[in-house]
Amino acid sequence: MNANLTTDCPTFVTHLECSMTGERYDADTVHGLSRVGRPLLVRYDLDAVRANLPRPMLEARPNDLWRWRELLPVRRTDNVVSLGEIETPLIPIPKSAGGGPRNDRVLIKDEGRLPTGSFKARGLVMAVAMAKELGITRIAMPTNGNAGAALAAYASRVGIETIVFCPEDTPEVNVREIAMQGARVYRVNGLIDDCGAIVGKGAAEGRWFDLSTLKEPYRIEGKKTMGLELAAQLGWQLPDAIFYPTGGGTGLIGMWKAFDELERLGWIGAKRPRMYAVQASGCAPIVRAFEAGEDHAERWEDAHTVAAGIRVPRAVGDFLILRAVRESGGKAVGVGDPAILKAVEECARADGLLLCPEGGATLAAYREALRTGEVDEDERVVLFNCATGLKYPMPEAPNWLDRHGPIDFDAL
Repeated sequence: MNANLTTDCPTFVTHLECSMTGERYDADTVHGLSRVGRPLLVRYDLDAVRANLPRPMLEARPNDLWRWRELLPVRRTDNVVSLGEIETPLIPIPKSAGGGPRNDRVLIKDEGRLPTGSFKARGLVMAVAMAKELGITRIAMPTNGNAGAALAAYASRVGIETIVFCPEDTPEVNVREIAMQGARVYRVNGLIDDCGAIVGKGAAEGRWFDLSTLKEPYRIEGKKTMGLELAAQLGWQLPDAIFYPTGGGTGLIGMWKAFDELERLGWIGAKRPRMYAVQASGCAPIVRAFEAGEDHAERWEDAHTVAAGIRVPRAVGDFLILRAVRESGGKAVGVGDPAILKAVEECARADGLLLCPEGGATLAAYREALRTGEVDEDERVVLFNCATGLKYPMPEAPNWLDRHGPIDFDAL
């Protein structure tokens, strides 16, 4: 058990709420989507949280995900599951960010340091803990890779049977990782929403619980810890802008929720970062909807990009992503694969930080925003690297040396 947790796990959940209609739902009951087919949001008695959790008490705790337990939904300590969810670091990238002498104000929040190497650990640790608490014994989920790996790890740890479906071109390391950690994993000749359709059909037949993105209420609560952490790390002053790689958008939605909760606790003011939802130009349904002034995003046909984690043709929380982006004064932006790969390479070579392609997309989007004047070089900006770059293909390194032959040290 995490030493940060006492025998009681205080929670202040009052109810669940439809994100579109505001209709209330009972907590402590298994729910998927609301009656109108939209995500449910967890609501808390924030006045009670404020009375029971002085900020100095929080600041005295170990810096991990579970320090935020009063703002998380798990009621019973024995249902908490953990593989060591640390507070991820903020790392300056002064050389690759560009922008002159103040470019140390551009920070990467490196989520690749989390268990299973990605920010998916945040959402899945909470979803699995709540599945355990609610008595769910079999789960299925579609994945582009990292979410399936996180689900497999946490579900295996608590003994929940897991079935995962992934597109046929999912990176081999992800497929093997999922299988190695105890899930049954199947490749599917289609995209992630095609995999999701299989999961949905099986759930409708009662074969398993559907843990797809935003189709249960608790992944958002895990992902919102990115926003809680960020506020604490920056001294309760939010950055000017956040660039977030956006497929299903759970993290962006969760952070926006976190900022609202922190303000209502009196821990931050009303100022918000401009939220930039970053997509690949080969799969940019949110960008298209944003530019058209729409509240919902139509499915993106023929989706393709090297950044598989944001290759999501349709997002069930599209309107929540678009709402947060617009309310913040931000944008939905698309970047091409060449710019993504260039950003990954240059950040590695210049600043020593190996980004995943989705993280590279945020750097590419920031560079373009800097070029067009959308952001200023003096602004504090946070880019999210959502997974370790070690899981992704890298260019060959073909140099070879024969130790038995003459060695040209000048050439070396």
